[in-house]
Amino acid sequence: MRNRSSSMLAGTVLPVLLEAKNVLLNLWIYGFIAVFKTIRIMAYKQMSMSMRKLYLVFSRNVSSKLKTRQDIGFSGYALLSIPITTFCLGTWQVKRRAWKLNLIEEIKNKRKAAPIELPENLEELASMDYQRVHVQGKFDHSKELYIGLRQLITENDEGGGLFSSRPQSGYLIITPFHVTDKNITILVNRGWVPKNKIDPDKRAEGQISEEINLVGTIRLPEKRPQFCPKSKPNSRTFYFRDVPKMSELAGAAPIFIDAETNSTVPDGPIGGQTRITFRNEHFSYIVTWYSLCAATSYMWYRKYFYRLKTL
Repeated sequence: MRNRSSSMLAGTVLPVLLEAKNVLLNLWIYGFIAVFKTIRIMAYKQMSMSMRKLYLVFSRNVSSKLKTRQDIGFSGYALLSIPITTFCLGTWQVKRRAWKLNLIEEIKNKRKAAPIELPENLEELASMDYQRVHVQGKFDHSKELYIGLRQLITENDEGGGLFSSRPQSGYLIITPFHVTDKNITILVNRGWVPKNKIDPDKRAEGQISEEINLVGTIRLPEKRPQFCPKSKPNSRTFYFRDVPKMSELAGAAPIFIDAETNSTVPDGPIGGQTRITFRNEHFSYIVTWYSLCAATSYMWYRKYFYRLKTL
């Protein structure tokens, strides 16, 4: 009897439990789906809000930028020409510095090269400044010319600058020199003498009369320096190397060479008075112009575009 009752109870309860299990499982599944849909909807809304904010920020930046460009106006673009101009000047100085360094190196090579003969075509002299040449002939001391006042350049003076280590002043003796094999007369800077020996009679032993071989450096005409007085008409004393007038006065071709140091003779002018002076301050100009470009560019940016950075 008891066994029969237990069997009937099990047959009644078991289906109920299975049904309850199915109901709970369905509730869990539907709950998970509902939560997933809720999360998806919230995420979509959040993404929509973020995209909207991003769009608003982008629209604000674009409108602010357009407004800023409209606010620049003619005066703003005119001010922009300042950094552009300074940048161009800095770049130009870079090229000038490269040119100057090449020129200095070229002259150094010419000074070290072996001397050559004078060219037949005088037009070639225009590209031969500082070129060493070899000539043979005789001096005509009766037509001496003078350039002064000048300070003595010695071998210890680096590059033959504007100032010498010796404060004594004097004159350069420019003497016509008849080149035998070319049958032309040129001007030769024999060298330096002190003021008290500018008179040829006071240095008679140094007035070479025989034919000699001479090595010198070709020099082109010199422009009159600023604040330098003009040479007096028909005067044999000049303040700068005015080759055309000097050659006309001496009856020589417009060819001018500086005699080298080894041309010096006792009681004569001291040779080797070639002045090599090159101002090479282009690097400081480069720094100056590029610094001005950077400064004015930043000032222009701060004035017209700084607001975009704060958005």
